[in-house]
Amino acid sequence: MSAAEVSPLRSLPPLEEHLYRRSPRYTLYQGDSLQLLDQMPPESFDLVFADPPYFLSNGGFTCKAGRRAPVEKGRWDRSRGVEVDHEFTVRWLRACQRVLKPSGTIWVSGTQHVIFSVGFGMQQLGFKLLNTITWFKPNASPNLSCRYFTHSTELVIWAAPRALDRLQHTFNYAQMKAENGGKQMRDLWQMTTPRQSEKELGRHPTQKPLALLLRILQASTHEGDRVLDPFNGSGTTGVAALTLGRHYTGVDIDAGYLGITQKRLEAARDLKSL
Repeated sequence: MSAAEVSPLRSLPPLEEHLYRRSPRYTLYQGDSLQLLDQMPPESFDLVFADPPYFLSNGGFTCKAGRRAPVEKGRWDRSRGVEVDHEFTVRWLRACQRVLKPSGTIWVSGTQHVIFSVGFGMQQLGFKLLNTITWFKPNASPNLSCRYFTHSTELVIWAAPRALDRLQHTFNYAQMKAENGGKQMRDLWQMTTPRQSEKELGRHPTQKPLALLLRILQASTHEGDRVLDPFNGSGTTGVAALTLGRHYTGVDIDAGYLGITQKRLEAARDLKSL
């Protein structure tokens, strides 16, 4: 279904006017996350995964397929200055905090360009920081300028919505320990960037590997839990959620990426039903 096929009905609440696709297992909305999250019920999600803009599309260059290429992901990734960028970060963090259950958690990925703002914003808002995962990419792109060490990691902050006296969040410790050969799993995770097979139905410039989202959801949710991604992209969070029997809500401003997401979610749902 395309965005054009969803006719906005003035008699419905504003949130429903932004409905892109709804099924028993997932819901997709097209629009501004800050506006739409404010209309969602409070304390309604068990987990939020957010991969916000890194603000890197400012005329720089990177290596893509072994060649020099401009960093231009879209207008949504352009910096408007440190203060304005941080204000935006705090606004969407506050919106996610409101819709998270007290027993829920949020995971936020980022590079050095944004992750320190995210961590500071969480502290300003009273989140409880649980872990900072370092995701190491053994197949990271080389550094073309030869003026820096090769960027081969991203950080993922895991936090509870509030610093309560007693921790209430879900952590499937035994499962993570079993997956790590009977030893406590550490906060350094080695995973490659997305495989080509994960991009067959379409791709996004900041797409995360499915393995990363599967581990995050396996570690901190239960079957039937509700998962939200306010920066849906190509829907990897949703694919992981449906694969593991969770319910998914994704928000994105771009109808094209929501179209890719729908294809991927339908494929994941069909695979799960086999």
